[in-house]
Amino acid sequence: MAGVTGSSTSYRSGFCAFVGRPNAGKSTLTNALIGSKIVITSDKPQTTRRAVRGVLSRPDGQLVIVDTPGLHRPRTLLGQRLNDVVREALSEVDVVGFCIPANDKIGPGDRFIAAELQALKAPAVAIVTKTDTVNKQRVAEQLMAISKLGEFVEIVPVSARAGDQVSLLADLLMARLPEGPQLYPVEMTTDESEMSRIAELIREAALTDVRDELPHSIAVTVEEMNPREGGAAGGRLPLIDIFATLHLERSSQKPIILGSGGSRLKRIGADARRGIEALLGRRVNLNLHVAVMGEWQRDPKKLDRLGF
Repeated sequence: MAGVTGSSTSYRSGFCAFVGRPNAGKSTLTNALIGSKIVITSDKPQTTRRAVRGVLSRPDGQLVIVDTPGLHRPRTLLGQRLNDVVREALSEVDVVGFCIPANDKIGPGDRFIAAELQALKAPAVAIVTKTDTVNKQRVAEQLMAISKLGEFVEIVPVSARAGDQVSLLADLLMARLPEGPQLYPVEMTTDESEMSRIAELIREAALTDVRDELPHSIAVTVEEMNPREGGAAGGRLPLIDIFATLHLERSSQKPIILGSGGSRLKRIGADARRGIEALLGRRVNLNLHVAVMGEWQRDPKKLDRLGF
């Protein structure tokens, strides 16, 4: 088995779904465990809109982390479909990581998720996230509160940003996987396509400094990716032209995204381009277009067209 050391009986592989209410730190923790940015992050709730798989390969096994959207009370058809994504992921994994931030009191949403987890066959590990934002007493109080939510095989406090106990969490999750073969090539960190990751990087840039309903109203599609013909100077890969569309729900939102004289859209493009160039390892010419797709969060045909 390529990339695997030790006997086959000691090698473990399988899937872990991270669940929690919106903005619980699931995506930041996923990136910290994988060691690279595979999921966009934002302080806006419901930033994650699909199940994103990250692959952690070690000599003793392969842990596939499934970062899911935040479970919430849906107000739109999109919200319903995001909840369906979470429940589908939970039905297919070997272990569940239930993320609860240290800096928020446990609420009805946490209790609702905890009750759903008790009905699953997969063991659940409770993860107290964002421990760097509070003092040790508050972490201890949160650990006690979580212990009363249900039966968990482990309760682990972590800070993804500071790196505290991230390796320990990886060990605990890996230990809960069944013995099995390598599932992905060891060099792979995610099975997300380049176009999907580029669209998400653009949306991440667009989420900066927007508020109210606008973050939920933004969707991004990549229409074309065209490497320019001919070689580049110095043996570098040729520049690639990327054409993408930011979809909004209402005409009144368009001036907010464009900004005065198109200044905000230019800033979005510049921020997104840096991330895209780091991802692709080549220079990028990013062309952004803003379009209105009325009430797309509530329209099944439009949701289908946008990939939801």
